[in-house]
Amino acid sequence: QVQLVESGGGLVQAGRSLRLSCEASGFVDYYTIGWFRQAPGKEREGVSYISSSTGSTYYADSVKGRFAISSDISRDKTKIRVYLQMNSLKPEDTAVYYCAAGNEYALGYTPKEPHEYDYWGQGTQVTVAS
Repeated sequence: QVQLVESGGGLVQAGRSLRLSCEASGFVDYYTIGWFRQAPGKEREGVSYISSSTGSTYYADSVKGRFAISSDISRDKTKIRVYLQMNSLKPEDTAVYYCAAGNEYALGYTPKEPHEYDYWGQGTQVTVAS
């Protein structure tokens, strides 16, 4: 069982920055922690992810060069904090942002799609005003 709690959302002007945090607890080794977002009337989409075992990262084309993901994992692999630094924010980045955990060991590959993630946080609202 993995528990996830997001924080750091809010209202910002276009061009400014925000940093989201996701604290994942439980046995998090071999889990990929991903950030997803969902805007009103749209499907949930992947934004970025990081593998807790290899450190490999992924970014959606829409955020490449503007967002950066990083993580700190505890020595006993029971807690990981994942950060999403969002720079040069645009109104189209407005959405509820969720972090999620997917078991890359069980899957045999790094999960990318929402259905491949087993655990989800409650979400945090990010609103970018033009």
